[in-house]
Amino acid sequence: MHAEIADFLVDCLQNSVEAKAAKVILNYTEYTGDRIEVEIIDNGCGMTPAILKKIQDPFFTDGTKHVKRKVGLGIPFLMQAVSLSGGQFHVESEVGKGTKFTFSFDLKNIDTPPQGDLSAAALQTMMFDGDFEFEFNRKKITDGEEKGYTVLRTELIDALGGDLSDASSIKLAKDFLRSQEEELI
Repeated sequence: MHAEIADFLVDCLQNSVEAKAAKVILNYTEYTGDRIEVEIIDNGCGMTPAILKKIQDPFFTDGTKHVKRKVGLGIPFLMQAVSLSGGQFHVESEVGKGTKFTFSFDLKNIDTPPQGDLSAAALQTMMFDGDFEFEFNRKKITDGEEKGYTVLRTELIDALGGDLSDASSIKLAKDFLRSQEEELI
């Protein structure tokens, strides 16, 4: 079971990358003390209406992304966590065009999982194999005041000299993303 919202994000973002998306967008908005709203949009292969209905079933997997897996627990666990926390969940998808997940968590609900390390989740996504763009849009709204930042995978990799596989580049990326989060406090 996922322990934090960041874990759910990584799972959904990995699904997008594995669905051959050239672009994956994560919009993450935190309304301090009230709710978290998440939107994940990709231009991957999309899902048929029949597959879209089956993603709620933990014993369903399409068998192509993870050939040896017999279950697909990520989305059902996310839906359960959202439901238990009084949040909302919606998914729409079209074959050949992509998929859009929207979900929210009520921060006043005791069953809402902790947020987790968003900068680590973003970095982990940026380190997935493949040639794709990842856009991370992060907002925090406190008493009507909005702060935020946007990070693009390609721009971060370019700033690091074209590499995100060696320890020094990963450390620099991690420090940069954490500094962006710290500015929201």
